[in-house]
Amino acid sequence: MDSNHEQTENKMGVMPVRKLLLSMALPMMASMLVQAFYNIVDSIFVSRLSEDALTAVSLAFPMQNLIIGVAGGIGVGTNALLSRYLGEKKQDKANEIAMHGIFLIGCSYVIFLFIGIFFTRAFLVMQGAKGDIITYGDDYLYIILICSFACFFQIIFERLLQSTGRTLYSMYTQGTGAIINIILDPIFIFGLLGCPKMGIKGAALATVTGQMIAAIMAIIFNRKVNKEIHITFRNFKLSLRKIWQILVIGVPSVLMIAIGSVMTVCVNKILVVFTSTAVAVFGAYFKLQSFVFMPIFGLNSGLVPIVAYNYGAKKYDRVMQAVKNAVVFAVTIMLAGLVCVQIFPKQLLLLFDASDNMLGIGIPAMRIISVSFIFAGYCIIVGSFFQALGNSIYSMIVSFVRQLVFLVPAAYFLSKTGNVNMVWFAWPIAEIASVLVSTAFSKVILKEKFSFEE
Repeated sequence: MDSNHEQTENKMGVMPVRKLLLSMALPMMASMLVQAFYNIVDSIFVSRLSEDALTAVSLAFPMQNLIIGVAGGIGVGTNALLSRYLGEKKQDKANEIAMHGIFLIGCSYVIFLFIGIFFTRAFLVMQGAKGDIITYGDDYLYIILICSFACFFQIIFERLLQSTGRTLYSMYTQGTGAIINIILDPIFIFGLLGCPKMGIKGAALATVTGQMIAAIMAIIFNRKVNKEIHITFRNFKLSLRKIWQILVIGVPSVLMIAIGSVMTVCVNKILVVFTSTAVAVFGAYFKLQSFVFMPIFGLNSGLVPIVAYNYGAKKYDRVMQAVKNAVVFAVTIMLAGLVCVQIFPKQLLLLFDASDNMLGIGIPAMRIISVSFIFAGYCIIVGSFFQALGNSIYSMIVSFVRQLVFLVPAAYFLSKTGNVNMVWFAWPIAEIASVLVSTAFSKVILKEKFSFEE
């Protein structure tokens, strides 16, 4: 009986850990790379309209990031609980968690719909936008927010696939959505193939169209292949306790992204005092860094259900093996990214049709900020470890310390030198602080949850 049970158990409990992590993470890393590519292509096409258009998209980024953060946070909470219940063989509870996660996603969309209708222009003005930058940003962000239901439902249904180890299907949905966005960008923006020329509105429409198709695919995959989860709202009963369980894990993750958005808004306000070109550089950097960071986030998507499942099954040695392997992979990727940015900053910025002024600001910015890559990979993996075990509050505290206690104040005080190049040193400073805090919390977790210290 035990032997049969072992053979029919989910692969997360029996497959060799390194092979399991790679099988779970590689599809997600590939799809994240495609997403990073379409993010960059999006901005490359927008930069061909004007530098003001690129700046406007940069100012809209914190709100877009917040949408992804809210959806991702709810997804993390749903994913971690669902995987844990599957590890504990509690099928009914896993189904209920899935349905409550979907319910929370619907409620979140209503909030962003309201923001989109009433507050897009105010959000841009708050960051110091003026003139054409406000017009471009308002046109772009309005469409993104009104149609954000597509992003919300894409993410939650992809998380349900990931929670049962079906990350390959998530790769299909994310990859398809990204490719559609890439194809539609030039068609909608510049009016190709008989389509009307829509400018920056076209960039937004291309983005949400890709998300809509990806969401539809994710829903279909859940119905067709995700047999371990049964989603039906026929006899659905809202449970505040289950919502609380999801939010306890998910809200700290949402707050981490919110903290990131607040950081971006604050840095934009600091940089715009120098010149709007510095804001465009910051926006270009964020798009480029996604090529390095997105694979790490894909690695996280594979790691979280492995840790949650094996922790639920009390296979603690597998938990630690997974985390150690993930740290090695993440640090290796980050070092490769650091080398590329140090060698090719000019070539990377020229992708955005950078002027001589933008190159003058951007080249030192890229080289200085990328030093933080050395520390970031470790911190991201440790943060996912916290989330998978239900201790997302630690991840939130680390994010708060890194971005609002160190990064923003450091950027502000360094800006007082009158030299915009000094502002960029805030990133390595903040990342070193993040390493120290992450390590301290990991020791607490190891002692409390596993009864040992490393």
